[in-house]
Order: sequence, then C-alpha cells, then structure tokens
Amino acid sequence: MKKYYYDLHLHSCLSPCGDMDMTPNNLVNMAKLLGLDVIALTDHNTSLNCEAAMKVGDAVGVLVIPGMELTTAEDIHAVCLFPTLEKALAFSDYVDQNRIRIKNKPHIYGDQVIMDEDDRKIGEIEHLLIPGTFIGIGDAYAKAKEFDGICYPAHIDRDSLSILSVLGEIDPACGFRTAELADITKLDMLKEQHPILNTLHIVTCSDAHYLENMRDAANTLELPELTREAVLAYLDS
Repeated sequence: MKKYYYDLHLHSCLSPCGDMDMTPNNLVNMAKLLGLDVIALTDHNTSLNCEAAMKVGDAVGVLVIPGMELTTAEDIHAVCLFPTLEKALAFSDYVDQNRIRIKNKPHIYGDQVIMDEDDRKIGEIEHLLIPGTFIGIGDAYAKAKEFDGICYPAHIDRDSLSILSVLGEIDPACGFRTAELADITKLDMLKEQHPILNTLHIVTCSDAHYLENMRDAANTLELPELTREAVLAYLDS
C-alpha cells in the first residue's frame, strides 16, 4: 500500500462560478505544482471538460478522475466520480436531461466554457448549470452506480447546499460510503453529532473555483496502486 495526495473536488471554467483561469491546462498543471497525485474534475451538473483535463493529466503525470458536482432536487451538493470518461459523459447526458433549464446570464453568473486539451474554446453551455436537478439525494448513489460510478455528499460541514444543512442527517438508506468535509478540523464535533460518520470514509477537498484556492498536497489516500478504479473502490468500500 502507498499513500497518494489527492483533491477530488475541483471546478473548471465550465462551472459558472469557476474562474476563467481554471482552464484544463491551468488546473491540472497547478495540481502538479502543488504535489497532488490524483484529482477529480467536478463541475456543476456536467462532465464536459473532463476529457480535456484527463488528456492534460496523462501528459504531465497527474491522474484525473472524471466526475461532477451534482445538485440534487433538494439543493444538496454531491460529488459523483466515474472510472472512465465514457461513463462520466453518459451520466452527464442523463443529468442534462433531468435538470432545470434556465438560460445563463454570463454577466451575472459567468461564462460556461468547454475547452480542449490546449485550452481552446470548443463550446459553451447555454443553460445555467447550478440549479437543482430532478434527482433526489436518496437516489443519487444508486443512479451513479448505474453508470459504474460512486456518489457521496459534498462539504457536509457547510451551512448551505450540504446534506446536513438541508436534511439535518445522513440517512443510511442513501447508501453513501464516503462523506466530504471542507474543514477537517470539524470532524470530531460532527462525529459526536452524527455517529454515522464513524462508519464512512472521510475526505477533505478544496472545492476550488480559483487557482489560488487549490490546496497544497496534504491529504492522502492509501491504495495498492494509483488507478481510477482503485480510488473509486476505496471510496466505495
């Protein structure tokens, strides 16, 4: 077993709240500079910049896991990760067919830019990506599994858009095997309030929307090998 530095919650310029400097090249190369071994690209309700980020990752030696930050029907954020680009894009298509459509206002929310591996703009998403979908939090894990992926609640320690702020608890029936904290120093307090956390893997990630918010390598996963399948298997065990 070996320890690998991770950040499994990052946004690109495709997320409306993501800075335009968060291009596939910039964010992956910043991860390399920070000493990260594995990252996940998790834009809001889409995986359409994952292909470019994965190609850059292959070139510079950073493992990029394709994913998204799903907004559920209850306005809860959940991280969804997939073993292959094909599975991530199939799930992205499913989410696109099951989300609220409001035309984006770039002057308010920002652009939603799709790029290739050379950071050239190849498209733009017209409808705003941040509103909720029609997928409930109770169905999110099972739906991701249909696409060979995993799903777990994001930044559960935050006062909004988290499973604890919205529902007050994590129902074991949801099936989650992992939970994410924004601030790991809150873990002991939350474990006292929510004993289910003692049964889950805990990760802490940056949720960075700007390059300067990406974190130095500090948090590790202990894995037999560094592959997408190994990361997902650990988080789903």
